[in-house]
Amino acid sequence: MKKVTPSSAVGSERGTFRYLAIAEDLKERITAGEFQAGQLLPSESELGKRFSVSRVTVRKALEALREDGLIESRQGFGWFVAINLLRQTLGRLGTIEGQMAANGVTPERRILDFGFVEATKEVAETLGTTTVLRVRRLNLADGMPFARVTVWVPEDLAGDISRRVVERTSFYESLPVTLGGAEQTIGAAAAGDDDALLLGIPPGSPVLRCERRTRSVDGRVVLFSEFVFPAYRTEFVVDLSHAEASIAPTGLRLVDAPREAG
Repeated sequence: MKKVTPSSAVGSERGTFRYLAIAEDLKERITAGEFQAGQLLPSESELGKRFSVSRVTVRKALEALREDGLIESRQGFGWFVAINLLRQTLGRLGTIEGQMAANGVTPERRILDFGFVEATKEVAETLGTTTVLRVRRLNLADGMPFARVTVWVPEDLAGDISRRVVERTSFYESLPVTLGGAEQTIGAAAAGDDDALLLGIPPGSPVLRCERRTRSVDGRVVLFSEFVFPAYRTEFVVDLSHAEASIAPTGLRLVDAPREAG
């Protein structure tokens, strides 16, 4: 007598085979380099349309790849090819490129804008001048976007700084002053449309926004810099070398939450 398999069981077997086939397809693309380390994968909805399956089936395929250590997910980003976080150590004055190179990562910079502009109110108050050199650049790590950086320099210190210079060297090497130190603040933000496009992440994705005020040895602020990092690619490390009575990190500042209108 021929055994009859229930239709529900057949559907289950087909679903299992389908999600495994999707996982294998994505694995082959990752191995072939179509999706590189740190690169975001198409959304679950897009993958569902591409393979003509439900999001439940897509999710099972992605979970299988995560168990194999090939991909990861972060709230607000989606799924991306697994990558080691790029660490930046706080507590010493250095460049992004220097820290990446020290970690075995190949740094690259692309200049987006270079020119003298009228300073915004914040920049003018920080640097004490109304005309500044503004340089916007995109930093890459092993070919993948890692940070959008904007640097403002007082006009009187930027006369000998050319686009070619900032493409090849850091401001720390090209400024005609001796640097004494810097103050850096780091906070969470959401990626705007421009930064999202540059960094290859969805608009509104979590980012780390850093502001740095670099001073000369005589105390003058000679650089005002803004860094925007995709939150899923970087982390900051602070060396707390000794214990104090309070467990709060030195320099911790609470930011007042914005009040709702009305």
